[in-house]
Amino acid sequence: MTFAASLDAPVGEPPRLAFAIPRKVGSAVVRNTIRRRVRGHLIERQRSEGFSLAPGAYLLAFRPDAADESRESLLASVDRCLDRVSGSGR
Repeated sequence: MTFAASLDAPVGEPPRLAFAIPRKVGSAVVRNTIRRRVRGHLIERQRSEGFSLAPGAYLLAFRPDAADESRESLLASVDRCLDRVSGSGR
């Protein structure tokens, strides 16, 4: 995960998310499933925990073995990356 902070973002501007999921990960169906899972997880995390992403741009890049990971493992990896970016030790 790469994060570029936006210090001059207007109040309430949502963070921007971009996904880098190469074709080596799998078919378009597999790549879109990963994208939907991660996006849904981030939305759910913000709603349930009161967690909010800092304003800015996030690039989530996935390796080819992402398709072989379980849903729980994939989302746990995303959470670890978010924790590192935000500086929290959850």
